[in-house]
Amino acid sequence: MSASTSLSFFSSSLFLSSSHNKIPKLTSLSATKPLYPLKSLSISCQVATLPIFSFTGEKIGETYLDLKSAPSETARAVVHRGIITDLQNKRRGTASTLTRGEVRGGGRKPYPQKKTGRARRGSMRSPLRPGGGVIFGPRPRDWSIKINKKEKRLAMSTALSSAASESESVICVEEFGDKFEKPRTKEFIEAMKRWGLDPKEKVMFLMMDVSDNVGLSSRNIGTLRILTPRTLNLFDILNSDKLVLTPDTVDYLNGRYGVDFEGETDEDDDQDEIEG
Repeated sequence: MSASTSLSFFSSSLFLSSSHNKIPKLTSLSATKPLYPLKSLSISCQVATLPIFSFTGEKIGETYLDLKSAPSETARAVVHRGIITDLQNKRRGTASTLTRGEVRGGGRKPYPQKKTGRARRGSMRSPLRPGGGVIFGPRPRDWSIKINKKEKRLAMSTALSSAASESESVICVEEFGDKFEKPRTKEFIEAMKRWGLDPKEKVMFLMMDVSDNVGLSSRNIGTLRILTPRTLNLFDILNSDKLVLTPDTVDYLNGRYGVDFEGETDEDDDQDEIEG
């Protein structure tokens, strides 16, 4: 509601009674002035400039990420809800225990009720005995929770824009899928060092298509993750120290998570199937 059409709380006729003359009419309050400042809840846009490096490590240009971002007051809550949803939906919910009625055995009374000097027992499968049932143990259940697609997309774009806002945490490299003639982990590590990346740090590569030689050359690096738009998720974005993009993925992110995107795509359903 804009400030010009807002109505003062005390100026409403519901709070003014003609039978009580002790309540004065508040004529000093303007109907066009709100009683409290209105907070802007609109989605902002953050532009980040990224350097483009060649395969040899030389800077050959610049590009930008123009992504939607949640307001600073709600950004942390939106991203938290998104990551909790992703992690919780991965739970299979198959943990199960047996109660005293489901454990095998225990049908015969172990010893007489009296004249033994021991505590009375009716079954050897009591939860108080070893090998007995479990009290309030886990049972198979569905842990999945729902999140709106727009909220999930906003959480993803907020996390990406937050990572891009940090200096030297996100870079762009030219397509290098055809640079590897055969799988060589040593050559991939040398390429990372040319781009200013430490192999000991957690690095995430986002590529539109991963060639076989690139996948085989990088799979032995434990701190490295190579994802495609189909497998992009919040956990890997937040868990990585550096994020490496390609020009095609930059265009993809600007088109999917930018301010001009409206509607849904088939990739939303694909990611829901992967997480489910």
